[in-house]
Amino acid sequence: MSEERRASKHKLTIEHRENVTITGVLDVISFDEEQVICDTDMGVLILRGVDLHVNNLNLDSGILDIFGEIVSVNYEENSVAHSKGRSKSSLFGKIFK
Repeated sequence: MSEERRASKHKLTIEHRENVTITGVLDVISFDEEQVICDTDMGVLILRGVDLHVNNLNLDSGILDIFGEIVSVNYEENSVAHSKGRSKSSLFGKIFK
């Protein structure tokens, strides 16, 4: 992991409960039309909604853009990648790079 990425600041921006931009993303654990789970440098973030779509994912810069109706946002304390020793290079990261 690069020093620049370690120092990235996590930010969650929601516009009109539709457009979501998240910075400080380390990995996308899973996503479908009702839920997006991602590992951030501030813990695991779970977004729930309706008709969710991942518009952009760049793990090199740690940015994730999502579109859809946001119903809830929830954080879990521990980062999955750190707590379970998972690789930072996910399938989704390789696809959307």
